[in-house]
Amino acid sequence: MEYKLSILGVRGIPARHGGFETFTEKLALFLVAKGWEVTVYCQEDGEGGVWESNWQGVHRVHIPVKRSGAVGTVVFDWKATCHALSKDGLFLTLGYNTAIFNFMQRVKGQINVINMDGVEWRRDKWGLIAKTWFWLNERAGCWIGNHLVADHPKIKEHLATRVRTEKITMIPYGGEVVNSADANLLTPYGIEAGNFSVIIARPEPENSFLEMVRAFSCKRRQHKLVVLGNFSPDTNDFHRQVMDAASDEVIFPGAIYEVAVVQALRFFSRFYLHGHRVGGTNPSLVEAMGAGCAVIAHDNPFNRWVVGPSAAYFNDESTCSAHFDLLLTDDQTTSQMKVASYERFLECFTWDRILHEYEKLLVHWYPCK
Repeated sequence: MEYKLSILGVRGIPARHGGFETFTEKLALFLVAKGWEVTVYCQEDGEGGVWESNWQGVHRVHIPVKRSGAVGTVVFDWKATCHALSKDGLFLTLGYNTAIFNFMQRVKGQINVINMDGVEWRRDKWGLIAKTWFWLNERAGCWIGNHLVADHPKIKEHLATRVRTEKITMIPYGGEVVNSADANLLTPYGIEAGNFSVIIARPEPENSFLEMVRAFSCKRRQHKLVVLGNFSPDTNDFHRQVMDAASDEVIFPGAIYEVAVVQALRFFSRFYLHGHRVGGTNPSLVEAMGAGCAVIAHDNPFNRWVVGPSAAYFNDESTCSAHFDLLLTDDQTTSQMKVASYERFLECFTWDRILHEYEKLLVHWYPCK
């Protein structure tokens, strides 16, 4: 039997934007190698008509959008959903941010599996209008989707307050195994292997940037902290707060998209700091574990399930600082944390495991088997 899958809800492939795009690239290539016909909808900047292409065996539908930002994404999702109404096979929608549009697919009888991502409406960065939009679309996605995917047990618990448990399958995010990296890639940043720690995240208040930078900067550490992310201190008050709180041992290299460089920063770091307070299985955290990082993380059920007991957890600035005080000179404990983190990754988060779980679920929901 020839299986067909259309993937909606992402910017497109090859991946350039984030975790869902990376997952889409991995899943599409995996399924194509298994004989599936896979279509991915791709957002393009500009004007003009829809056009199509083939990328490594994956069918891509390119939809130009004039608007940028969140509005452009909404317009793209609308156009992609309308286009998908003419296709057959199975549909996978990643994220529920415009789930109300998928009502058209439900009316037509198309089978749509929706990955519900995190609890977006709880994020501090959104205003009341955006939070209301996300809350409504979460409710819509729960009802409209034929089946739901949760990327974390706590997300599944949350969704189970909306729909019956049998409608939800928990499959976490995956990551690459990183057993080696090029130490020469550290040179431009003035750091040495093992003598720096790293934060890789969007610089938002809910990701504990200010608390972690203050905790590190409250005294001399004889150690560097590399903070990746797009900082705009001239236009963003929070970004300016974080940078003003940093000691001269904190480095802000901006956002880095070269995979080899990011892997080197993870692989050679002493600690990976993860301050996310909201969300499910975070891609950056999983990728850090795949590189064998010792993790210092904000203490919440999301992070504790992902990393397990091997991480050092903090609730506030003072407990985070205390971890630096103790662990920057404790090589034995740090080594044990690295080993345990990597073993937890191999147990639960390898791409091979995750992609096989998705294929099993998609085959189960394929129409007219």
